[in-house]
Amino acid sequence: MTIVQALEEEIGKLSAVELAELRAWLSEREADEWDREIERDAASGKLDKLFEKSVADHLAGKSREI
Repeated sequence: MTIVQALEEEIGKLSAVELAELRAWLSEREADEWDREIERDAASGKLDKLFEKSVADHLAGKSREI
């Protein structure tokens, strides 16, 4: 049995409250990982062209306030 299979089996045993807690924890973990990915991409310059295009589009009147 793989670790994922064992986790699936254990998750199946959780109460509704425990499952909600797990969902919240996983959601927070995913958001944290997304933040770290964005930070890495920004630091590496990977987002520079996207930023430059968004500024150019804004200056050309192609954006609106939200």
